[in-house]
Amino acid sequence: MNALNIFHETANNLYACAEKWKKATGKKVVGYFCTYAPEELIYAAGALPYRIFGSKGNITLSDSHLQSYCCSFARACLEEALSGKIGFLDGTVFPHTCDTIQRLSDIWRLNAGFSFHIDVVLPVKLNTESAKAYNTDVFKKFKKDLEAALETEITDEKLRQSIRLYNSIRKALAEIYTMRSELPEIITGKDMHAIIQASMVMDRNHLFENLTTVLETLKGNKGSTKKSRKKRLVLAGGICSQPDIHTIIEDSGGAVVWDDLCTGTRYFSGKIDDTPDPVKAIADRYFERAVCPAKHVSNTYRGENIVRIAKERNAGGVIFLFYKFCDPHGFDYPYMKSYLDKEKIPSLLVEVENQLPADGTIRTRLETFVEMI
Repeated sequence: MNALNIFHETANNLYACAEKWKKATGKKVVGYFCTYAPEELIYAAGALPYRIFGSKGNITLSDSHLQSYCCSFARACLEEALSGKIGFLDGTVFPHTCDTIQRLSDIWRLNAGFSFHIDVVLPVKLNTESAKAYNTDVFKKFKKDLEAALETEITDEKLRQSIRLYNSIRKALAEIYTMRSELPEIITGKDMHAIIQASMVMDRNHLFENLTTVLETLKGNKGSTKKSRKKRLVLAGGICSQPDIHTIIEDSGGAVVWDDLCTGTRYFSGKIDDTPDPVKAIADRYFERAVCPAKHVSNTYRGENIVRIAKERNAGGVIFLFYKFCDPHGFDYPYMKSYLDKEKIPSLLVEVENQLPADGTIRTRLETFVEMI
């Protein structure tokens, strides 16, 4: 599908995409680490929000600052900064989530050498009115910090335009996901991975145009796409930056029909309402969308949520994909698995680092799991 070429080109050349945009526009690029970064504010400031995914190469420079048993994602991201690979960034935004990212923020500020560094200290509990008010205040402070760093003014009108664009992008991504859930053969997992990854680094206006083209193409292909006989699976965890995982699953006779990933549904879930206070509207979305294990809604929310997803999507099993040494997901896993076990929904835990091992171990485990369900 020619419409997908731009997404694969971008996903395969993340640095080049941002560097090309910066050279063409003369504007700034702002790095961020997770879906709790308020991208709408960054884009309204005239900058390009760029999600940092971490180096795929060997990690050496980070070892002077982070122990080898630290989350490999944090180590890989720091490696990118220290090696100069993401030197095109003008600054970095650190939403406070897990302990590792909070400590990485301090190391980054002292060693990465970017022109500005903004911490966004979000509440952990997202279930009270006082937390909502606090979250809005945090985002209003972030707006002021960003205006000062980028020497610009983020007007309400610019912010509303940004919100409308992001709502459209999220709606398009949700429609593509839903279409794939209904007809897994209509688009491959590798294609879907490229779309999501590119969505976090491309110029967002250009992104929406290309998403619209893909969506129209997929709708045109619905009638000629046969119903899949592959086993339906849900992928859950934090970041999936290995497209080969999808290929292995599909080669094994499975298909990922939904996910609970921050590089997936948690990125685009939740709509921002059109209210008189656009900053509050952005902040309120984080109380409506699914949370990651670094945030708290209730003692049962995430367990009930993964069961609900599996049932709604008619999935035969759940694959948990975690970065090795990721404490929030590691602590979360036994409790989530217990919810799936009660409902007799099979699950598999796969721990990865910034590169997949070459020995075929993960392939064997995934093939066996798909065969079992």
